[in-house]
Amino acid sequence: MSANPELFPTIGSVVEQTEKLPVGTQTVELTLDEDRPVQEIESLCMRCEEQGVTRLLLTTIPYFREIIVMSFRCEHCGFSNNEVQPAGSIRPEGVVYTVRVLSRDDLNRQIVKSNTCTVIIPELDLTIPPGRGQLTTIEGIIRDIVTDLSADQPLRRVQSPEAYEKIESILSQCREIVPDDNDGQDADENAAGPISTPKPASEIDAPLKPFTIRLDDPSGNSFAEFVGGMSDPKWNMRTYHRTRDQNVMLGLVADDEPAPEPPKQVEKLEDVEEELGEGAEGQNEEIFKFPGTCSSCGHPSDTLIKKVNIPYFKDILIMSTNCDKCGYRDNEVKSGAAISPQGKRITLKVEDREDLSRDILKARETMLQSETCGLSIPEIELVLQAGTLGGRFTTLEGILDQVYEELSEKVFASGDAAGDGKAFETFLQKLKAVKNAEHPFTLILDDPLANSYLQNLYAPDPDPNMTIESYDRTWEQNEELGLNDMKVEGYEEDAGDPEIKKGDEASE
Repeated sequence: MSANPELFPTIGSVVEQTEKLPVGTQTVELTLDEDRPVQEIESLCMRCEEQGVTRLLLTTIPYFREIIVMSFRCEHCGFSNNEVQPAGSIRPEGVVYTVRVLSRDDLNRQIVKSNTCTVIIPELDLTIPPGRGQLTTIEGIIRDIVTDLSADQPLRRVQSPEAYEKIESILSQCREIVPDDNDGQDADENAAGPISTPKPASEIDAPLKPFTIRLDDPSGNSFAEFVGGMSDPKWNMRTYHRTRDQNVMLGLVADDEPAPEPPKQVEKLEDVEEELGEGAEGQNEEIFKFPGTCSSCGHPSDTLIKKVNIPYFKDILIMSTNCDKCGYRDNEVKSGAAISPQGKRITLKVEDREDLSRDILKARETMLQSETCGLSIPEIELVLQAGTLGGRFTTLEGILDQVYEELSEKVFASGDAAGDGKAFETFLQKLKAVKNAEHPFTLILDDPLANSYLQNLYAPDPDPNMTIESYDRTWEQNEELGLNDMKVEGYEEDAGDPEIKKGDEASE
C-alpha cells in the first residue's frame, strides 16, 4: 500500500515549504494544518525545566521509506534531542548497511537508526546495542558515543581502573575523529548554563583515520545514506533472513511457540557416508546434523549436510552452518561424484537483472579439499584465482555481493586503498555497477575439475547467452590437484613391487 503523499512529503519538499514561512512564526499547538508540514507542541525541558518545543514531521527518505521524526529543542538552555520511528510495517528481511568512512565529508552521511538497530565499529571494537531511534549523521553517532561513555568515567577510574582504561582508549580514538574542546562538558544534562554547539567535524583541518560503521537491523527499518547513487563504492547494503530469536525479539513469533522439529542427528562420519551412499539417486535425501563449535564466537553450533542432485549436472553435498548465538552463517559445497576427466569453462553474457537470479555453484574438489574454480569479469578487469571464495551454492548476485564485501573489507581495513588514491574506489564503483546489472558484462567460470555449475534458464534447450566448453587439463593442473600420482586401478600389484617397497623403506 503506497503512502499518502500529503502525509509523507519528501525531506526536500519539506525544506522548500519551511523556507516559505515568515521568519519568527511559531505554532505551539499540535494541529493538522496541511500548509505547515512540521507540527509543533510545547514540551517541558528535562534539563532546565523551562518550556521547549517538540516538532513532529511525517516525511519520506528517498530510496528508503516513510518515517516519523520527533525533535525537541529548548531555547532557554540550548538542549536538543531527536528520535525517529518507522511509519510502516516491519520488513520481511533484516538488513546490514556498511559505510567506509575515508574522509571527513563522509561524517556528514545521514543515518536512520531504529530502536532495533545495532551499530558496530570494528576498528574501535565497539558495539552499540539497540536503543532509541535516531535521525542523525555518522558524526552525530560518534559524538553520542563520546558523551555517553564520558559520563561515568570519573567513577570508573576509582571503582574499575581496567574498564576505565579500555573506555578511555575508545574515547581517545573517537576524539580524533570529532575533536572538540568541550568534550564531556555536556555529559550532565542537568548542568546549568547554555549548551555550546561544536564545530562540525567535516570542517576541521585534521587527518582522519579511516574506519567502518555497520548498521545491523533485523527489522529492516534502518538506513545509511549513499552518495552519487547506489553505486557508491563506500556504501553497501545486504539483506538476510531473520533467526527465530530475532523474530521473537520483534514480536513476530511467540516465545512459547514450538520450534521446528530438528533434523536427524548422526554421531559418526561412517554413518553419514553409509546413509549418503544408499539411495544416491533418491529425490528426498535426509539432512544430517553434526555438533561442532562456531568459528566466530566459540559457542556450540551444528553443521547440516544434505545431498542434492542438480538436474543436468551431478550430485553435490551442501554443508551449512548457522550460529544462533552470534548470527554467523556459512555454507560450503563439495562434489558428490567422481573426478571429471576434463575441465570446464562456463561463459555467460549477463544482460539484465534476471540473469543475476541464476543459481551458481562454485565447488571444491572433494578429496583434496582444494578450491578449484576461478572467476573473472573482463569488462572491469576482475580476476579471482581458484580458492579465493571457496565452495558456494548461491545466486550470481550473491557471489558478486560476496566478492564486493570481501574486497572492500580487506583493502579498506589494510589501508591499501589510500595508497592508490581513487583507483580502488573507481574499481569498486565499477564492480557495484556490475552487480546491479547497470550494463551488460561477461562472467567466466573456469574449473579444472568441472565441479562448477551455472543454471540454464532454458533447460533442456541450450541457453543463447551461455557457452560451456570442456578442455583437457594440463600436466601442471593435474600436478597441482594431485592427480598425476593418483592410481585407482592396479594398486594391489604395486604393493608387492620390491622397488616400491625399497623406496618406502628409504623414505621412512
